[in-house]
Amino acid sequence: MLGKFIAIRSFEVGLKFREGEFTSLLGPGKHWIIDPWNKIQVRVVSKRSPWLVDEQLDMIVKTKALDGQATVIDLKDNQRALVWIDGRFARVLGPGLHAYWLGLREVQVEILDARQVRFDHHELKSVIQSPEANRWLDVHKIDRDHTGVVFIDGRYVDQLPPGSYAFWKDMAETRVVTLDMREAQLDVSGQEIMTLDKVTLRMNALVTFLVKDARRAVSAASDVRQSLYREVQLALRAVIGGRELDSFLTGKDEVSQELEQHVRQQAGALGLEIRAVGIKDVILPGEMKDLMNRVTEAKKAAEANLIARREETAAMRSQSNTAKLLAENPTLMRLRELEVLEKIASAGRLNIVLGEKGLADKVVNLL
Repeated sequence: MLGKFIAIRSFEVGLKFREGEFTSLLGPGKHWIIDPWNKIQVRVVSKRSPWLVDEQLDMIVKTKALDGQATVIDLKDNQRALVWIDGRFARVLGPGLHAYWLGLREVQVEILDARQVRFDHHELKSVIQSPEANRWLDVHKIDRDHTGVVFIDGRYVDQLPPGSYAFWKDMAETRVVTLDMREAQLDVSGQEIMTLDKVTLRMNALVTFLVKDARRAVSAASDVRQSLYREVQLALRAVIGGRELDSFLTGKDEVSQELEQHVRQQAGALGLEIRAVGIKDVILPGEMKDLMNRVTEAKKAAEANLIARREETAAMRSQSNTAKLLAENPTLMRLRELEVLEKIASAGRLNIVLGEKGLADKVVNLL
């Protein structure tokens, strides 16, 4: 076979190689290639995919065969490129040699300096939605009521409000820590603490807080909630351990205020603001609980006995005053006797039996 026939359509280009080295481009049309030794290869590529991808692209560019046929982009290590095809975002180009065909598709290329690690662009949403963008961009989304603290190469850079953000990969070590700025609660439960008089209490505390200084909250501790938990534990031991049981039980409000003061001072160093600190539950040991129940029962019984005695004394005092008043006022005594007879008569039939001489006269006089 002395040659071969190659047909190239209007939207295609032929890449001609001799013994593996690029020699020239073949335009649309029919080509007869004389090749008795089978040393010539032609690879036909479509311009509908505007990018020219070939392992010998650098050699093809050096021959200047692409002049007027394609645009060549040579991106340095610190450069990236955004590509739009027919007005739609297509891809992100990394460092290296790239070429795209002219004429068939509208291609726009924007070259950026990646040393500006944060990628800020008016078409950011379109870019980060591209599947290929994840290869070159580190994308972070900060939700509503949250804030993002940005560190680049270990140095604090900025604090970001809710939104989407992107940073170039491989240019620097970027770390974005997201914090919830809403009010939160922390349960400190199951704490066993010994009072000053050696009584072991089991208690649960509740802390309400919010992040006031996001940068400090990230920098002061690796886990700010765990640090706050530890500070509340220590404050409980300091406050409860310095009081006897009776003093603690009778002064819970003072204990809560002192506890809040301790926690507030330590929380400020963590970038937090304390809204409230309180003790939810106090659980006494079983034997102590029984003893206090008996003490309470005895106190209540004594109070009930005292109230009963007071009532009896008041009743006797009232009767003494009434008797004295009746003795000093005979007419009032007669009226009281008439009231008694009236009550007896109204309750049923009244029978009067007169046996003793002079009793009738007494009754008549009474009536």
